[in-house]
Amino acid sequence: MTKTTRVLGASLGALALTVSLAACGGDSLEKSKDGGSSAPAADGKGSLVIGAAGFTESNVLAELYAQVLKDAGYSTSVKTVNNRELYEPSLEKGEIDVVPEYAATLAEFLNAKVNGPKAPEEKPVASSDVAATVAGLEKLAAPLGLKVLPAGAAVDQNAFAVTREFAEKNNLKSLSDLGKSGLKVKIAAGDECAVRPFCGPGLTKTYGIQVSGVDPKGVGTPQAKQAVKDGVDQLVLTTTTDATLDSFGLVLLEDDKKLQNADNVLPVVNAKDAGAPEIAAALDKLTKVLTTADLVDLNRKVDAERAKPADVAKSYLESKGLLKK
Repeated sequence: MTKTTRVLGASLGALALTVSLAACGGDSLEKSKDGGSSAPAADGKGSLVIGAAGFTESNVLAELYAQVLKDAGYSTSVKTVNNRELYEPSLEKGEIDVVPEYAATLAEFLNAKVNGPKAPEEKPVASSDVAATVAGLEKLAAPLGLKVLPAGAAVDQNAFAVTREFAEKNNLKSLSDLGKSGLKVKIAAGDECAVRPFCGPGLTKTYGIQVSGVDPKGVGTPQAKQAVKDGVDQLVLTTTTDATLDSFGLVLLEDDKKLQNADNVLPVVNAKDAGAPEIAAALDKLTKVLTTADLVDLNRKVDAERAKPADVAKSYLESKGLLKK
């Protein structure tokens, strides 16, 4: 499963606890904390296991977390897991100590877990307001033994793109511009886009965009982006950190009326095992500098340039002065 599926799952309201974050494969959580490869720390503050969900962005974020925490004096290891249904309970148990997360997605996941599968639809916690979303997430997480650390500016959420040529021809920079243009657009997306409030109906209700139909080619898939590039469709549903848009000649239109939920990146830790102020401080240094554009660039280096997530993470941290020389 891809990163885009994670974001789609969030926007569907996490209607079931089967929203999955990651690709198949990964280390078993039956292993002890010492069972995986780890990087020993110089001053022995203890060991921390960072969870990664198997898709590129999560793998890079986990490496970023592991390396800043190692630099702060902890022994760290990265454990790849299959999905949130598996790693979230393990985070509660302390089998995993730290996980890079997305505010709105986790908020609705926990909302469904705590209040029932219909809760995200009937009484959603997430919204386009990141502060309110994080506050709601904190209330759900604390009784489960989880500590939510501050969110940053980096966000990976649903987004819509058009060809650069189409945008320039019609003077489009935002979804509001598209609505005002009166142009009819066919959307390359999952077939559920026709009925989901974040997609077709939301574009019409919030922006006045005339949706002529949905081409069910998936969320952010190469086929969906190619269909827009070829002019078969005019709009594609993807994500804000899609690193392949340039190669298809596509550009994002700004969600200027905040249709999408706030899926800002933030660390979530086991409060008992990883709730120390030193851990929060080390991670916060990264959170404060990481941007959405940085995530796009990091994703591109792994996916297009075939660089290793650990190497990409190290170079980034060094460039930001976040690792001791």
